[in-house]
Amino acid sequence: MNRLNRRDALREILRERGDLIVVTGLGSPAYDLASIGNAPLDFPLWGAMGGAAMVGLGLALAQPQHRVLVLTGDGEMLMGIGSLATIAAQRPRNLRIVVLDNERFGETGQQRTHTAMGTDLEIVARGCGIENTRTIRNAAELAALRQDIHSLDDVLCAVVKISPEELPRVLPPRDGAYLTHRLREALLGTERALEG
Repeated sequence: MNRLNRRDALREILRERGDLIVVTGLGSPAYDLASIGNAPLDFPLWGAMGGAAMVGLGLALAQPQHRVLVLTGDGEMLMGIGSLATIAAQRPRNLRIVVLDNERFGETGQQRTHTAMGTDLEIVARGCGIENTRTIRNAAELAALRQDIHSLDDVLCAVVKISPEELPRVLPPRDGAYLTHRLREALLGTERALEG
């Protein structure tokens, strides 16, 4: 099976990202995003495994004028799999979910996830009611995904098959209060962020 380098794929997905809010699940997606940079609209999660898609849903509903991209791993998406049904029911037109699927639990020793044993997250998302889904296995498909992240007027869920290699960790900020305030300030401006 053809698999992509996770950081090369992410660099292509986030090229010319504009004002895209990016929420990452814990572990490798957060390290991958930090390896590219550390932007005020980045919101890496350090805990709450399984919660990235729901945090993204909350942001998408609260900030309908912004596109929200959730970058998560297959292990986390499997843990929060019910969130796909809630997202389909809410159908936020500005929410995009990209699952970086290496078929491994990267934070606990590279054990195989259910996607290595037959679970297809694209089919699950579609079965929950998300109409715009795809599985990406080669780099040529990333440009169309990037375009849809910025232009599609509906919720999107993409599974990107990536190599299970472990890459050097680049840690984003760990202070949750700082990250929350930074995002609020980027979205609302300094004065309004301080009011909250």
